[in-house]
Amino acid sequence: MEIEEVLKWTDDQVFVKTGKHLDSLQKCILEEVWQGAKYPEIAEKCNRSEDHIKQVARKLWKLLSELLGEDVKKSNARSILESKAVSSIYNFGNSSQIVNSKINRSNINICGEKKQPLDDAQQRSHSPPDAPQSQNPSPIVDLTDAPELTNFYDRTSELSTLKEWILQARTRLITIYGLSGIGKSSIALKLIEEIQTEFDYIIWRSLSNPTTLSALQTELKQFFARSQQNPLPALIDYLRCDRCLVILDDVQNIFKSGQLAGQYLAEYDDYSKFFKQIATSSHQSCVILLSWEKPREVATLEAENRSTRTLHLKGLGEQAAEILREKGLTDEDNWSELIALYQGHPCWLKIIASTIQDLFNGSVSLFLAEQNEIFLGDLEHILESQLERLSESEKKVSYWLASQAEAVDISQPGDRELSKSEFWQIIQSLARRGLVEKVQMGARSHFHINPIFKAYIQSKLNHLTEKQL
Repeated sequence: MEIEEVLKWTDDQVFVKTGKHLDSLQKCILEEVWQGAKYPEIAEKCNRSEDHIKQVARKLWKLLSELLGEDVKKSNARSILESKAVSSIYNFGNSSQIVNSKINRSNINICGEKKQPLDDAQQRSHSPPDAPQSQNPSPIVDLTDAPELTNFYDRTSELSTLKEWILQARTRLITIYGLSGIGKSSIALKLIEEIQTEFDYIIWRSLSNPTTLSALQTELKQFFARSQQNPLPALIDYLRCDRCLVILDDVQNIFKSGQLAGQYLAEYDDYSKFFKQIATSSHQSCVILLSWEKPREVATLEAENRSTRTLHLKGLGEQAAEILREKGLTDEDNWSELIALYQGHPCWLKIIASTIQDLFNGSVSLFLAEQNEIFLGDLEHILESQLERLSESEKKVSYWLASQAEAVDISQPGDRELSKSEFWQIIQSLARRGLVEKVQMGARSHFHINPIFKAYIQSKLNHLTEKQL
């Protein structure tokens, strides 16, 4: 019997008992033990210490012993697992179908003719034909639209949150939104790397050049239908039959520019119903939206607790020091001040770090000492592209917020032309773009505009004043 079949069977049994799948390290240990490897060899293969491997293995053998009713250990794991798996699979049918029926009863009718066995490992991977084949079972993956993941900076907390939403809470619709260049694509790629074995299919599609919903659904159905005997009627049926992960990048491109955040362009308005269907229908898959701004209906779905979650991705904090180290900056004692000034935004810090190298030979202290105001330089065109999307009313309120010395209490509208309701709606829209942030002051919430955008707006106002003079 092949190791892939045994690993799949074992993982299914563990999930039925515990509600959790085997993690990547547990699977690596099982596979290497199957091949007869010793603990030092497994430690080297898995890039862990030998003590850590032994500790994880002990817990794994204990879990399997309780599950199978036999004393499982390294020396007999292969023979016991193979014997149990052969007996179960050939007497009771494909184990994954059994587990799926427990997760989602709607799968039984829709997926009566389950997918055909894949001919080879190549069909389960996006690797080129001449690439070496992995012994591990893998999902069918298409990341052709995804950007390359070069450097990934520590996002442990955010990754843990996303994994909990997907693997434990089984959230169906997740929105990751934040300013341009904040790292939305990077964290999504890292997430795929860490949880890919939990899915049958993974596909990344960019809306940088928006496509109609009909065209997107057709493309997704063709991708998911690769191993089905017969095509299924609708995309949602594929999401019920298999565990699919769909990442839609650059979602802001299907929203109107010059309007409040998250309003769809007329030709893409049906995406709203599609996202609602993903959140409210019963299935075992997950769709992740990456966007500069939060879709309006997502807030409603969250309020109704419709298996919807939102992550507002912000700066890296002190972890951004790695960027400054890579750029060869000096005066490490001043790095925290620089990071705070540019809010740990990875793209902004990379641009500013290049400026510091060009003008101050990498000296952060000299750069900070010469500043009478926040230096923007090459950031200006990036900031402008974000502000260009604002409605006229949002621009007016943004300019007013930029003129305030402190965070404001929104109980007092800043523009007499706006009603309190209109003012609140604009503040909410700016917050959904990540341009306005809330701070708690006693029992009340106050709001201020992002400091970098504030500096940019003030700079524009100063230039306008100088021209008029």
